[in-house]
Amino acid sequence: MPEPGQGPLSGLRVLEFAGLGAAPFCGMMLADMGADIVRIDRPGKDLKSLLIPEAHADLMSRGRRSIVMDLKSADCVALALKLVAKADALIEGLRPGVMERIGLGPDICLSRNPRLIYGRVTGWGRTGPLAHTAGHDINYVALSGVLHMIGERGGPPITPLNLAGDFAGGGLMLAFGILAALYERERSGQGQVVDAAMVDGAALLATFAHGLMAVGFWQDERGTNLLDGGAHFYGCYECSDGKYIAIGPLEPEFYAQFLERAGLRSADWPQYEPARWPELRERLAKVMRTRSQADWCGIFEGSDACVTPVLGLIEATRHPHNIARGSFVGQDGIVQPAPTPTFSRSATRLRSPPPRNSDDREAILCEWGIDAS
Repeated sequence: MPEPGQGPLSGLRVLEFAGLGAAPFCGMMLADMGADIVRIDRPGKDLKSLLIPEAHADLMSRGRRSIVMDLKSADCVALALKLVAKADALIEGLRPGVMERIGLGPDICLSRNPRLIYGRVTGWGRTGPLAHTAGHDINYVALSGVLHMIGERGGPPITPLNLAGDFAGGGLMLAFGILAALYERERSGQGQVVDAAMVDGAALLATFAHGLMAVGFWQDERGTNLLDGGAHFYGCYECSDGKYIAIGPLEPEFYAQFLERAGLRSADWPQYEPARWPELRERLAKVMRTRSQADWCGIFEGSDACVTPVLGLIEATRHPHNIARGSFVGQDGIVQPAPTPTFSRSATRLRSPPPRNSDDREAILCEWGIDAS
């Protein structure tokens, strides 16, 4: 159980059905904020155990406890419904219709617990012609229009890992939706279903681009716009040592500082003349290759030129700024991102590590007021 006062969601009980990607990320977000997350795991090995064979490395499972259940068993479904009756919220990320088929769909769960917030996340959503077809992050991001935006001019789209679909468009949106529904429940006293679709969430992330396109300030061609690498003053450049720096002085006063520190004449480097951006990008690339990453960082240090090194995952954990903020923490020998955001009164911290294939059934049932026999 979370310690009293440990995190702003301390005391919130959430039942999570094991899955991949978006749903566990949502659970991690809530657990990091102090919620008591109980995950129902399937017996035996699943796809996640093949992708992450070491349980302690499954970092998105941190802060959970586990009950192993075979939901093909009527007895296990009955026990799951007893947990549902005690929960504030539920998280599931299975394909449409699966929860209904096993007897744990929203209708029966809300009949057992009318105050339940039933959170579900899928790739395509629960309606529409693609609702029942398979897909993964890259497919959802592609259909949202976001994937088309990422890449160099004249080149193919670049896959943005699974950040925009699974985690931001899916898991984070579901966490936001659950908290919004919990707030509404304070007024109505009623639970409801929160339906998050990754294709919708990814599309929402590109709202700014739709607005700029409507007024002619964004072209539907990647690598030609202000924030997609088209502008010479917003992008990544290779240095003489093969490492990269990121520059982003969007404001004219910051751009002026960038030019001054880089030793470039402002008259030769106009900023907001899009027709000249391709030429200026090529010229700036040659300039940036004249020094190492460390040299450029030293030149721009302490300025508002908006220049930073492009760091690898290990390098990021060692950067002085991230160390000062406690952006990364260690647990079980693994350095990982710390819970965020932080709060002035409700302290958050990294709680328990990922469950190691354990079954905490007796302790959980006792704490949730269910007869363990």
